[in-house]
Amino acid sequence: MRKSAAPFLFAGAMLAAAGYGATFLFPAYYRAHGGSDVDAGLTLGAAMVGTFTGVPLIGWFSGRIDAARMSAMAMAAVAAGFVLLAFDVGGLSLPLISGFTIGLGWGMFYIGAPMALSERVTDADRAFWFTRFGAFQMAGIGGGPVILNLAMQEIGLSVESTFLLVSIGCLAASVLLWIFGSLTPGLERTSALRPWVRQIKVIACSPSIRPILMVALGACVFSGLMTFQSSLVKGTTANVASYFAVYGVAVVAARLLLARFLAALPQVQLAVGLLISMALGVVAMFGVTIHPAFQILSAVLTGIGYGLVYSVIQTWAVNNTEQEYRHAALTWFVLSYFIGIFGFPLVGGWVLVYFGREAFLGILLVAALAELAIAASIILPQTSAQKAEVRAR
Repeated sequence: MRKSAAPFLFAGAMLAAAGYGATFLFPAYYRAHGGSDVDAGLTLGAAMVGTFTGVPLIGWFSGRIDAARMSAMAMAAVAAGFVLLAFDVGGLSLPLISGFTIGLGWGMFYIGAPMALSERVTDADRAFWFTRFGAFQMAGIGGGPVILNLAMQEIGLSVESTFLLVSIGCLAASVLLWIFGSLTPGLERTSALRPWVRQIKVIACSPSIRPILMVALGACVFSGLMTFQSSLVKGTTANVASYFAVYGVAVVAARLLLARFLAALPQVQLAVGLLISMALGVVAMFGVTIHPAFQILSAVLTGIGYGLVYSVIQTWAVNNTEQEYRHAALTWFVLSYFIGIFGFPLVGGWVLVYFGREAFLGILLVAALAELAIAASIILPQTSAQKAEVRAR
């Protein structure tokens, strides 16, 4: 891949991710309109339906159309979704349509951009480039809400005006991704559709199935902590913007500074360590009612844990699959991710409203430990084999 084209991809990814980060304002949007976290969950549920439409489109048509250009078109859809939301005049029907449109575009981008990058790098360099790409993406996800919250609190912008700013940023991302695709041509295009759906039989029997399951569980933890952070710290002295800022800084600093070092470590053991950090991040949130420092601790632990393990298991999903099935593996990986990222808030918002903060965090902890258990199931057979070899000697 041409290094001169990378800044366009990274800048586009950061602005696109800021558009996704703006969905964390949905609870504030509905509270301003007399709604609740349940309404926010319903809109994110509509976004999940949108992603289940957008991801397959990339999976099928990426053989015909460059994934970078499809990602550019996707960000135009996200921009349209926020415009619709900004001009809503009441009721839930338009926000649901907006949620679907945002999910459609985000789903297309979330698989299209990594796919475009994956096509342009080698197996040896894929982990490094995925880590750097993820750093800019996380900068947008974590930094976007911070900037938008400041715009509302310090400048006095309404949520609707803020959503209009988000749409402008998404349009800028669309232009940058289109330029990236023009500067760095991808693989040779074909006229055939990619049969990613029926290839699940092969993927289910391959090592890629484990990272595909893991990413859904991690996404539940991430979406739960980020989407409902304002509700989790309600009644405490903790600040919502602080969580987003610390999380974003932790992820970006770790990915940019440690990318090559982490790629050289034993990946399974690394994943286990990072998932332990993520689980401890959830545990720390239980203490936010005691002292706001627990919120900062949670942001650091979750940022390092989830923020770094994602690129590790994403690389597993691609590299552990035969070449002809890699696009299908990445498609299923992203679909699994969106089940957690948009599907969990649909349930989590209901749990938070009717059962409270502790029950909600308990579910997140179970998800984190389940992902850790899957990672441990990869490392335990290796450990047993090593012990058997020692005994044989």
